[in-house]
Amino acid sequence: MAVRIGELLLKEERITAAQLQEALDRQQAEGGKLGFNLVQLGFVEDDEIASVLSKQYGVPSINLTQFDIDDGVIKLVPAATAKKYEIVPVSRDGATLTIAMSDPTNVFAVDDIKFMTGYQVEPVVAAQTAIMAAIERYYGNGHGPVNGSGIDTRENQDLGESQLALASQALENMPVLDDDDVGVLEDAADVDVVTLEKQGGEAPVVRLVNVVLASAIQKGASDIHIEPYEKEYRVRYRIDGTLYTVMSPPLKFRDAITSRLKIMAKLDIAEKRLPQDGRIKLRLSTEGGAKEIDFRVSCLPTLFGEKIVMRLLDQSKLMLDMTKLGFESHSLVRFEDAIAKPWGLVLVTGPTGSGKTNTLYSAISKINIPGTNIMTAEDPVEFNLTGVNQVQMRENIGLNFAAALRSFLRQDPNIILVGEIRDFETAEIAVKAALTGHLVLSTLHTNDAPSTVNRLMNMGIEPFLVASAVNLICAQRLVRRVCENCAEEQPTPPPALEEIGFDAEQADTVVPRRGVGCERCRETGYKGRVGLYEVLQVTDDVKEMILMGASTLDLRKKAIEDGMLTLRHSGLHKIAAGQTTIEEVLKETVK
Repeated sequence: MAVRIGELLLKEERITAAQLQEALDRQQAEGGKLGFNLVQLGFVEDDEIASVLSKQYGVPSINLTQFDIDDGVIKLVPAATAKKYEIVPVSRDGATLTIAMSDPTNVFAVDDIKFMTGYQVEPVVAAQTAIMAAIERYYGNGHGPVNGSGIDTRENQDLGESQLALASQALENMPVLDDDDVGVLEDAADVDVVTLEKQGGEAPVVRLVNVVLASAIQKGASDIHIEPYEKEYRVRYRIDGTLYTVMSPPLKFRDAITSRLKIMAKLDIAEKRLPQDGRIKLRLSTEGGAKEIDFRVSCLPTLFGEKIVMRLLDQSKLMLDMTKLGFESHSLVRFEDAIAKPWGLVLVTGPTGSGKTNTLYSAISKINIPGTNIMTAEDPVEFNLTGVNQVQMRENIGLNFAAALRSFLRQDPNIILVGEIRDFETAEIAVKAALTGHLVLSTLHTNDAPSTVNRLMNMGIEPFLVASAVNLICAQRLVRRVCENCAEEQPTPPPALEEIGFDAEQADTVVPRRGVGCERCRETGYKGRVGLYEVLQVTDDVKEMILMGASTLDLRKKAIEDGMLTLRHSGLHKIAAGQTTIEEVLKETVK
């Protein structure tokens, strides 16, 4: 490029060959660009260099000495960035920021400024000496102080002291962490990542993202929602099934936060039109030792930007003891009998986030013995189970549940777990596997246990196959558990208890409990969750009814006669035991 500029200047007779050679010699000795050396030697003026550069790159030129740049525009680009790339922001028009630079082909500079400011960047060309003088003029007198990491410290103020203070509170009650206590894990080796709090001091966006992740772990959140709206940007945590707003970062940091999370999850930051899924793995040191926590990341394009939802997967919180999940004793006996059979289909149903995966993992854990071959097809694989062959679905290459199931049948399995039955093809193979000597565990999205039978038929499975294959159907929900630290009795009139389902005798004796709110439960009155279970055992009588095309209502009546507890009655048991409140049961069940 340097010779090209020299050739242009020679062609236009702005310099002589001797002057060009002298400038080249000076450049070789002292460095710098040829144009800068020509100006320093007094052979050409700044505006002449700008004119030649404009012709060379096909970009408009600008004379910075004739501009008085607005202070608000200067503040958009930190001093360290301006000096690093030798650029000066000139003007802002809507969503476009015009910057003066001596080399408009420097795509790294353009991309960095796009990322940093959130504006579209329009480059104009100026002489290097003019740009250096402008940087000295606008940044050398106190504009844009920089810290040791090269980040404009004014950006910290832009985040808002109240927001950072709110976010930083998340770390106050966490144990003091050393430099190696927290790290993002990659496939090859651990990345040496400084403690979240220390690392956050280097850049406001990095700090904010790390505090959001650390705070979610500390508060026991199951999901993090990062949501952009037209005039608001908010972060919410789902704690014990309920979403709470924890902070509202400035809207200008939307793209930066999104890109930071996508980089951590190894996603394509340039793709903003299509949904993407990824994973972030953190290593956190606690008093009990180091543990790994996965964040399952989902990016979804919305009207005002990409919404990011992260599901926290903490192996240490995985409850594999079926006696502690919330099953009533006789329901648990029925469930354990079903998974102890050598073949048949066991279905767990419920909406997203109702604990189906935990129930299935608990079942697998109970029947996982050295003499069995267990295969699972999951989307995604949430937790790693020792001794279980787990397969991650990859729809983009044709590895779906149906394809995995076909392959499983050639792998000599005893027990097969299918993450979800979504279509006829998967349902058909699962039923056939259950009828040919395999125990098959899977999930469906239905409202209750009896309606699952009709759901399978609606998918195209013949009634005689459903009756022959299905051993048991378990519908479940999760309700918040009363905080034991602040629980107190809540006397309720017997008529009100009878209204929700208690009989007259129970209504006279049952005294519900509620939490009044304390520091341990964040003043909510709830701490943790417990399951409600509706277990339908497919007996011979139920099979006969399925073959005769019985309705969901008839199946429900027969199951209750056979001792099935409905979701509502499971909730009533939890109320009577003081484990949850009337409001929680009414929210999740119907009479």
